Amino acid sequence: MSGPDKQPLSHFDDRGQAHMVDVSAKPVTDRVAVAVGAVRMTTETLALISEGRAKKGDVLSVARLAGIMAAKKTSDLIPLCHPLPITRVALELMADPALPGVRIEATVKTSGQTGVEMEALTAVSVAALTIYDMVKAVEKSMVIDGVRLILKDGGKSGRYEAK
Repeated sequence: MSGPDKQPLSHFDDRGQAHMVDVSAKPVTDRVAVAVGAVRMTTETLALISEGRAKKGDVLSVARLAGIMAAKKTSDLIPLCHPLPITRVALELMADPALPGVRIEATVKTSGQTGVEMEALTAVSVAALTIYDMVKAVEKSMVIDGVRLILKDGGKSGRYEAK
């Protein structure tokens, strides 16, 4: 099996069966990944969050902690991810009236033999789900949108920046 760039997909063996990639021969290098996403909502729901009036508490602080915890648990959630010694997880959650909604950015770092793209994506996804959970009682029509990797650096494949 091969991806869009015709490179073999590393999570499949020569018989097409899923397996965890052996990274033991790879050198330990500094690695970073940044992912983004957003939760779109009405201006009224955004005001509830921004003004600290949500009944469940400080939505953005809880979502930030949930994202950090999720990054650390990624290998428990994604079957073929390696458990990694994460050295940094940072989440920025920004109320954006122009959206309207909350923009989320996660930065994850490690010094290891494989990258932290999945950890950054998981952090954003769980932070967004947490925002949804905390205010779903007032708006069930919120949309989680645009979760994607925008930067990864380190390792054999080098640097990737989204356009």
